[in-house]
Amino acid sequence: MNDGDRPVRVVLADDQPLLRRSLAMVIDNAAGLAVVGEAGDGVEALAVARATRPDVILMDVRMPRLDGLRATREIGADPALATSRILVLSMFELDEYVYEALHAGASGFLLKDTVPEQLIDAIWRTHRGESLFAPSILTRLVEHYVMTPRLHPRPPVGRLTGREVEVLTLVGRGLSNDEIAARLTISVKTVKTHISHLLAKAGARDRAQLVIAAFDAGLVRPRGHTGNIR
Repeated sequence: MNDGDRPVRVVLADDQPLLRRSLAMVIDNAAGLAVVGEAGDGVEALAVARATRPDVILMDVRMPRLDGLRATREIGADPALATSRILVLSMFELDEYVYEALHAGASGFLLKDTVPEQLIDAIWRTHRGESLFAPSILTRLVEHYVMTPRLHPRPPVGRLTGREVEVLTLVGRGLSNDEIAARLTISVKTVKTHISHLLAKAGARDRAQLVIAAFDAGLVRPRGHTGNIR
């Protein structure tokens, strides 16, 4: 549990009532999580989010009236919802959806064929401030960024400590804070401190941008890529 045993509050935004009901059953049966609202389109998602101020919003992409990407952007721009994190859940892994979701402020992107255990883990990781992507999406995401011309400077690896480089490398490989702590034999609190420093030094908005920074710096390479990452 968290915050004095208060459950993590979740809002479901999807235009399929049966899927919302199934997700609600999975989430409500998980210890420490509670569904506090549902929405059938982006307009309702905004209203429910503002009424409940959830910790995590599971956001579908294709919805009537207002799609999930535009709803994500509006939620991200609302100061009253600054602590609400969005996890996009879609049937499609179309590249443009992933990129638009990130630019709109989503913390992660999962496919709807995710098993319940992975979904619950994703909600917890999103709530803790960790970006979460389906493996196939993460691979395509970083390949898109490292194989296209940069419009931003390379991350300042030269200004990072040796330990920060290690942490950034593991973030780029998609490891969670717990996994990084175990790999480096340090505490999770120390991992969080290193990540805070990395965000500041790299000028990154969130962990997703740190993943991209790790690939951009050549610390991690896309599968099958043997050339120089630029």
